[in-house]
Amino acid sequence: MTDTQLQIELTEARREIQRLRERVSVGAPTAHKDLSLVSLVPKFSDSVSEVPLEEFISIIESSARILGHLTQ
Repeated sequence: MTDTQLQIELTEARREIQRLRERVSVGAPTAHKDLSLVSLVPKFSDSVSEVPLEEFISIIESSARILGHLTQ
């Protein structure tokens, strides 16, 4: 990468940082992760004693459907 390209990226990064600072100072709403459904998903392990892969994927898909209905 040339010095000119680095300077351009640095300038763009500084502008983005400034925009983010302005958003925070204005009190613009920030996005928050909804972790309420995380407890429904078991920890996956490929060991025989744990949840089978098919069941794990089914739980993930069900949680996604629930979340889809909650956010509509």
